[in-house]
Amino acid sequence: MQELRGIEPGDAAPDFHLPNANPAAGSEAMSLSDVIGPNGAIIVFTCNHCPYVVGSEPRIEAMAARARTEGLGFVGINSNDPVNYESDSWENMVKRAGRGMSYSYLHDDSQDTARAYGAERTPEFYLLDSRGSVTYRGRLDDSPRDPSHSSTSDLADAMDDMAAGRNVTMPRTDSIGCSVKWKI
Repeated sequence: MQELRGIEPGDAAPDFHLPNANPAAGSEAMSLSDVIGPNGAIIVFTCNHCPYVVGSEPRIEAMAARARTEGLGFVGINSNDPVNYESDSWENMVKRAGRGMSYSYLHDDSQDTARAYGAERTPEFYLLDSRGSVTYRGRLDDSPRDPSHSSTSDLADAMDDMAAGRNVTMPRTDSIGCSVKWKI
């Protein structure tokens, strides 16, 4: 289980090399350098079954589209245990990606990447600058299951700050969602 909070704003993002379940977006396997665009990247720890992820999917897709227009890479990483959570198996990741996912969807079967980042929940977002330094870590907004109840836009605000060349006003929020499903 997790003991450390992982990387925080100001830290360098750890590298990874993971297989991609979305052949329509990216290479067969991808590393951090493949993901980072000219202005940085967004990494989201996600999965297939969490109701918080499911409720956020249209907004996650909107963030991926915005990221592309702003020169940011965007990638989803699924670190959940696929044995005890069959809905997060490779086969189900491929199916989810095939339903219109516009970004690479990486499988962290060993859970090493989630541990290196300190990922705690799905969805959990890491906004990186062009050097791979974390400028924001946390939630998309304060209502991942139901966008009609959202009163914040934490990730979008951090993106605005970074795009304007400002320090991110709120570089850390606690993500809201299902816990990462760790292997036993």
